[in-house]
Amino acid sequence: MEVIQVFDRPASQGFYSVAGRLLFIESIDLELRNLIVDLFAGWQLTPVSLPDRSPDIRISFSCTSESPRIPRQLDQFEVAEGGICYTGGSELYLELGDAVVHLESGSSVRVSFSELPRVGNPLPGRAASFAVCAALRRYGLFDMHSAGVVESGRGVLIIGPSGSGKSTLALELVKAGWSYLSDDELLLSLVDGVVEARGFRSFFAVSEAGAAFKHCFEPETVFGSRRTEQAPPRLLLFSRLNGSARSELSSLTQAETMTRLLRACPWATYDRAVAGDNLELLSTLARQACSFDLSAGRDLLNPGLAASLLSGALRS
Repeated sequence: MEVIQVFDRPASQGFYSVAGRLLFIESIDLELRNLIVDLFAGWQLTPVSLPDRSPDIRISFSCTSESPRIPRQLDQFEVAEGGICYTGGSELYLELGDAVVHLESGSSVRVSFSELPRVGNPLPGRAASFAVCAALRRYGLFDMHSAGVVESGRGVLIIGPSGSGKSTLALELVKAGWSYLSDDELLLSLVDGVVEARGFRSFFAVSEAGAAFKHCFEPETVFGSRRTEQAPPRLLLFSRLNGSARSELSSLTQAETMTRLLRACPWATYDRAVAGDNLELLSTLARQACSFDLSAGRDLLNPGLAASLLSGALRS
């Protein structure tokens, strides 16, 4: 058995597995480490107490007054919801306010905070998610901002930005008896020529009418719904709210689908080291699944309507 290096502060380290990959997470600051552990508890990562091999991915979290020095000759661009990314060859940096994420080489990532984030601050979640997803892309696991539900073994991806109704629609389908992958973020992989989707976040976060914050819960616990580990997507829904009473569903061509997938997955072009593999996966997905534009109205909240509408789209 291969010997795993154990650091002198065992409370500051942890191992997790996802899609057959072993992650090693460490932090010298125990308070920061507790924030990260609480965050990971809501993701579909499996804790590993006694790993029998070296980790594939190493992610280090720290608080330091000296921010990492970013080479200014790298190409840079702004990312959604704020932040600046710097790329060049295999190197990747992301500035997110008081945090800097640096993919050093291969799948080793450092996440540095200029000061300890407070509980409830979304910054650790964004930084940790980027770090994990950037590393997983090196192993053919590509992230997508999408909800995923499953009906009779067929995956349905509900794709759209924040506020487009992904979680609400996924919840209606779960209530109707469908199983689920996630309500917000998925990992896609290409296996023997077929795209497979798996959930990245286990809990649902749904906005309630008039509420300032989202309500978080596990559908498996609340509704007894079955969480599925992975499924091949057969239906893609590009969702947007229309503010009216009725919903409209219109089919998309493969070319239109590919254009929308690229818009939904900017890292397919920004992360140059793995862009070719990512684009191949998206192209396969556009051919594998039928795709629709969903102009979502209030009628989708009627019990059973969403399930009936999408079951018909799957049959088509």
